[in-house]
Amino acid sequence: MQSTLYSPANSRQFHFPWNAQQFHFIPRKPISKKLELSSSRTLTLAASLRTSINYEPERGLDEGPGPNLPVRLPVVIRHSGRVSRYMWDGSSLKLVSVDGGALSLCLDFEDGFRKLFRVSSLAVRNFFIPKQVPDNYMDYVKWKLLHRVFSSALQVLATQAMFRAIGIGYSRSLPSAAALNWVLKDGLGRLSRCIYTASLASAFDTNLKRVRFSTSVLFSLSIGVELLTPAFPRQFLLLATIANIAKQISLACYLATGSAIHRSFALADNLGEVSAKAQIQTVCFDNLGLMIAALLNMLFKNNQRLLAGLPFVVYPIFSAIDLFGIYQGLKHVHLQTLTKDRLEIILNSWIELGCVPSPADVSKKEGIDFLQSKGKELWPIRIGCIKTKDQIPKLSMMAMQSLSTDDFYFICMENSHRGLTRSKQQGILLCLREGAGTADVMMGLLQACYIRKALLFSGWETISETNEPEGSVLKEWTKLIEDSKRAAERVLSPLDDQMLALGWAAKNILLTTEEQARYSFVDD
Repeated sequence: MQSTLYSPANSRQFHFPWNAQQFHFIPRKPISKKLELSSSRTLTLAASLRTSINYEPERGLDEGPGPNLPVRLPVVIRHSGRVSRYMWDGSSLKLVSVDGGALSLCLDFEDGFRKLFRVSSLAVRNFFIPKQVPDNYMDYVKWKLLHRVFSSALQVLATQAMFRAIGIGYSRSLPSAAALNWVLKDGLGRLSRCIYTASLASAFDTNLKRVRFSTSVLFSLSIGVELLTPAFPRQFLLLATIANIAKQISLACYLATGSAIHRSFALADNLGEVSAKAQIQTVCFDNLGLMIAALLNMLFKNNQRLLAGLPFVVYPIFSAIDLFGIYQGLKHVHLQTLTKDRLEIILNSWIELGCVPSPADVSKKEGIDFLQSKGKELWPIRIGCIKTKDQIPKLSMMAMQSLSTDDFYFICMENSHRGLTRSKQQGILLCLREGAGTADVMMGLLQACYIRKALLFSGWETISETNEPEGSVLKEWTKLIEDSKRAAERVLSPLDDQMLALGWAAKNILLTTEEQARYSFVDD
């Protein structure tokens, strides 16, 4: 077996045959200078040995044997912020530290303070930040710092208030009664956490940001309730239980959504590293919050009245900063998983602009939707089953009658109720069949988006719930279904390719419990 080392055209080539007994060089072309191995085993590099493009000859390489001047080899090692280069001193190979600049690799004696600062900052970064993460990760960590510091400080003040409420430190308090109250409120809180997690499991994937921020607001309110316990010591168990239920619900959401958020930052499938660094960040940021709370207690330790009223002064300020940090941090979380809402944003952009938006662009349009304002646009699209009270009978009947064994979905029109006033609004319903895959869901939603665009463009008049559609309306609806299906089939393949190229996880589409409802086809 032979191995050939290739170098640029202006340099000589060497052929390296492999022999079981010995390893030697056989030149392909005549070489003006020979590689000599002296009795002292001193190797002189020939000018023809060049292993990198645009590598300039070093002084002393072509001058034959001489003083043992260090020869810089074209191999640089970067590790843990240090940049080193291989050197040949005539008898041994050494790894010498050089300047870490990207363009300059020469030795440089930089200022000691600057070097110390650079090394220290790099060490801190490696301690807190994973190696391979997207650019938006640093913005997320900055807002996380703001959130965790003030949230931790509030939790310390709330715990102190609860201790005062149950009388810890006073001789008249009964330790057994205090312990019983504490155990009861913890037990009820954990029970509520289990019930909440079981009832809202799918929403942790489909509405992650909204659920995460909503439970954060709930957590902030629970701290406010805990701060009120010293003012109502007789109702300690009731107030502490309510607060702990809210905190346990928030904790359940935090743990359930944390893995999805970490996965969005794991560019190189380094989910374990991202999760580990997140724990380090949480511990360090929380300790800063503890220091702030301890400092406030030290400042007001000589005035018990001011110390007792301190939580009520700092609570609105700290909680506002805490929620603001969470809100801004969630903005920098760009999820690559597909939900009905994200897929709808992608399909609308594809229909209007002819391109697929990136996860960052979709994240901006998606937002957090804390007030659940989505679905108020004209002709909203819903995935699920037909509701008998909201259907338009003839259109629904026609859609079901036209089904065949090859169809995995059908589309019809429905009347929906929106807002507190329960005002009626017509929308588009996508019904999925059992066994429908990701491609079927994408195809059906794409067709529904084409139908909505045609309805908005043509100014389709709404159909009254009491009046049946006329023959002309039924004919136009049938033609619209057929045209939209052909348009969706034509662009589905390039759409899927572009989504995969942009990093979308297009293998699965996450649906809510209501959206997961399916129908079965019966061919009588």
